[in-house]
Amino acid sequence: MTAQFITHVHSDHLVDLADVAMTRWIEQQLHRTGPLTVVAAEGGAARFARRMFDVFEDDIAVRMKHVQCEAPTIDLRVFEAKGTPAEVWRSDNGAVAVEAVAVHHEPVMEAVAYRVTTPTGIVVISGDTRVCEEVERLSAGADVLVHEACRATALRDLTKGTVFETILSYHADTVPLGALAERAGVQHLVLTHLIPAPRTEPEEEAFAQDVRSGGYTGRVTVGRDLTTIEVDRRR
Repeated sequence: MTAQFITHVHSDHLVDLADVAMTRWIEQQLHRTGPLTVVAAEGGAARFARRMFDVFEDDIAVRMKHVQCEAPTIDLRVFEAKGTPAEVWRSDNGAVAVEAVAVHHEPVMEAVAYRVTTPTGIVVISGDTRVCEEVERLSAGADVLVHEACRATALRDLTKGTVFETILSYHADTVPLGALAERAGVQHLVLTHLIPAPRTEPEEEAFAQDVRSGGYTGRVTVGRDLTTIEVDRRR
């Protein structure tokens, strides 16, 4: 793994980050790759990355006494989350570039989306966000947009007046998401972070129908765990 990118501080998006970094540290006995590169916006995400080893203090002490001579570290690359896209990382050979833009997941602050540009394709990852102009601009001409999806329109009457109405308010409604993807000229829309989680194929298809009703005419994939998509615009 070359680098890990944090979108925002919510447990379901970074609870395993310390494990990834710790495992890389342990495996230095076999593969001298150096510390994991972590890219994060200044604020909560960067604070989390700096502190995430603290709860493993006893574990780290034991390993350092018996196996590891050095404490675990990460190569933290920090940037300021802004409303216009800016490059935050580039591969050593210059072939892969990653841009970030601030998105709207308030009350969670410093949430960002990423645009990954490679020689074979462009992929945008929304992170968690409302449907917003920032992601639309970031997604212009992308081969794939991986975007969170919440059936807020369909669930409006069921959630009205409940805590779930508040939760849905800072996630991406599938219907306007379809309109965003169409305006941005996205070739392939991949829906992830599905709310509510579909249990059947008809429930999955309802997500696709929502983005179609919003006007999207490109390819749609409703993501499942371990879904793999190959992107190669040279073909």
